Amino acid sequence: MSGKALWYLAAGAAAGMLAGFLGIGGGVILVPVMVTLLGLTEHKAHGTSLLVIVPVAAAGTVVYALQGSIDWTFVAVMAATSTLGAVAGVKLMMKVPAHRLRQLFGLYAIAVALLMLVR
Repeated sequence: MSGKALWYLAAGAAAGMLAGFLGIGGGVILVPVMVTLLGLTEHKAHGTSLLVIVPVAAAGTVVYALQGSIDWTFVAVMAATSTLGAVAGVKLMMKVPAHRLRQLFGLYAIAVALLMLVR
């Protein structure tokens, strides 16, 4: 197995574990790893992470659903509006240069971290 394949396996395992444990999207972990360690472009990393999150989220959803830990009414509303927001976000993201996208992603991660520490 090549060194790159091992990095892919490690990144996937870490993203899945952190997504399940912390309830975060794998993109928060995967995008920086794919860009800095695996050499993907910003845009390709963002797009790839969205597709990777689908089976990760499905697996986590099954476990949470079996434990009765899902508010299905909230899911219906959030799924519909988030889907529309994702389409708009992707269209906007494709117009942003890679360096600016990296900066915005970093600022977002810092802002979320600060909010979580303060609250």
